[in-house]
Amino acid sequence: MDLKIVGADGAPLSKEKKIVGLDGAAIETNELDKDAQGGTEQMKYGLHERLPKELLEQFQIICSRVRELDEDKKKILWLHDLPLDPESAHLKEPENQDKFDKLVCVSQWQMQQYASYLGVPYGKAVVLKNAIDPIEAHEKPDVKDGINLIYHTTPHRGLEILVPVFEQIAKMYENIHLHVYSSFDIYGPEWSERNEPYQPLFDAVKEHPQMTYHGFKPNSEVREALKSAHIFAYPSIWQETSCIAMMEAMSAGTMCVHSNLGALPETAANWTYMYQFNEDPQAHANAFGQCLIEAIELFNKPDKKPMLDQRLHMQKVYADSFYSWATRSVEWKGLLESLLEAKS
Repeated sequence: MDLKIVGADGAPLSKEKKIVGLDGAAIETNELDKDAQGGTEQMKYGLHERLPKELLEQFQIICSRVRELDEDKKKILWLHDLPLDPESAHLKEPENQDKFDKLVCVSQWQMQQYASYLGVPYGKAVVLKNAIDPIEAHEKPDVKDGINLIYHTTPHRGLEILVPVFEQIAKMYENIHLHVYSSFDIYGPEWSERNEPYQPLFDAVKEHPQMTYHGFKPNSEVREALKSAHIFAYPSIWQETSCIAMMEAMSAGTMCVHSNLGALPETAANWTYMYQFNEDPQAHANAFGQCLIEAIELFNKPDKKPMLDQRLHMQKVYADSFYSWATRSVEWKGLLESLLEAKS
């Protein structure tokens, strides 16, 4: 991807400015995400790769954090965060809502949260779910050689539950191995200091013979790792508004074991192994541990393989169809064209 930093007039901008140009089409960025490679960044660059430049040039599409508004363009606020995020507080005022032609949410759950907490009218918003490139069909490693678990999201979302639970379960099963792809470095070097509180967890992973710490890796490498993963172990304590990590795991045919917090039930769409979230860390760990043991047992029983293979295949078919960019880009194109028609 060839990026060129430009202003609205085509002149070069300093890194503090807000607009990045991709082949001439403006992509909004800001001081917090200019070096990031997280889910929101995947979405905004993915969208600009797939829609016509001449269509995009008529819009200012802002992901979550509003800085400057272009009065000459139709404006869309693409919400990826929670309504209680300070960056979202301005939407409590109707006059600020009216500055945008449409608010785009990434899940029905998220849209309901914005309506409940900030009074955003349902008629002002639309849900366009996040998207992925489907992971190509592949064969998983034979579980006779071991069951691979993966955690591939930032540490604050549930690593503090996962590591101690896995340490206990590893005493029961010698054939399981956990791969941890987790670091705030995904958001750029300025975020690295946020890793410090989680360093003891990272060290525990590094020191355990049945765990491997990979730190931050590009999404392409994580997608390759998912092809070898049997279980996505995600004891989420974070209110996900969507969860791209789960979408990619589902596409990889990886069993997802997770809590029912936030929009995770909506994203999972009844294809995954889900348990009741609990605010109490010990109760949460117990519920997650029991669900994870049940998942491991399914892989350890050869007679369950036909059923398990069929279920995970159907999960992949669903994810590849419903969460693919091929589907989502058509929806985005339809939205933008409808807003232009409304203007005319």
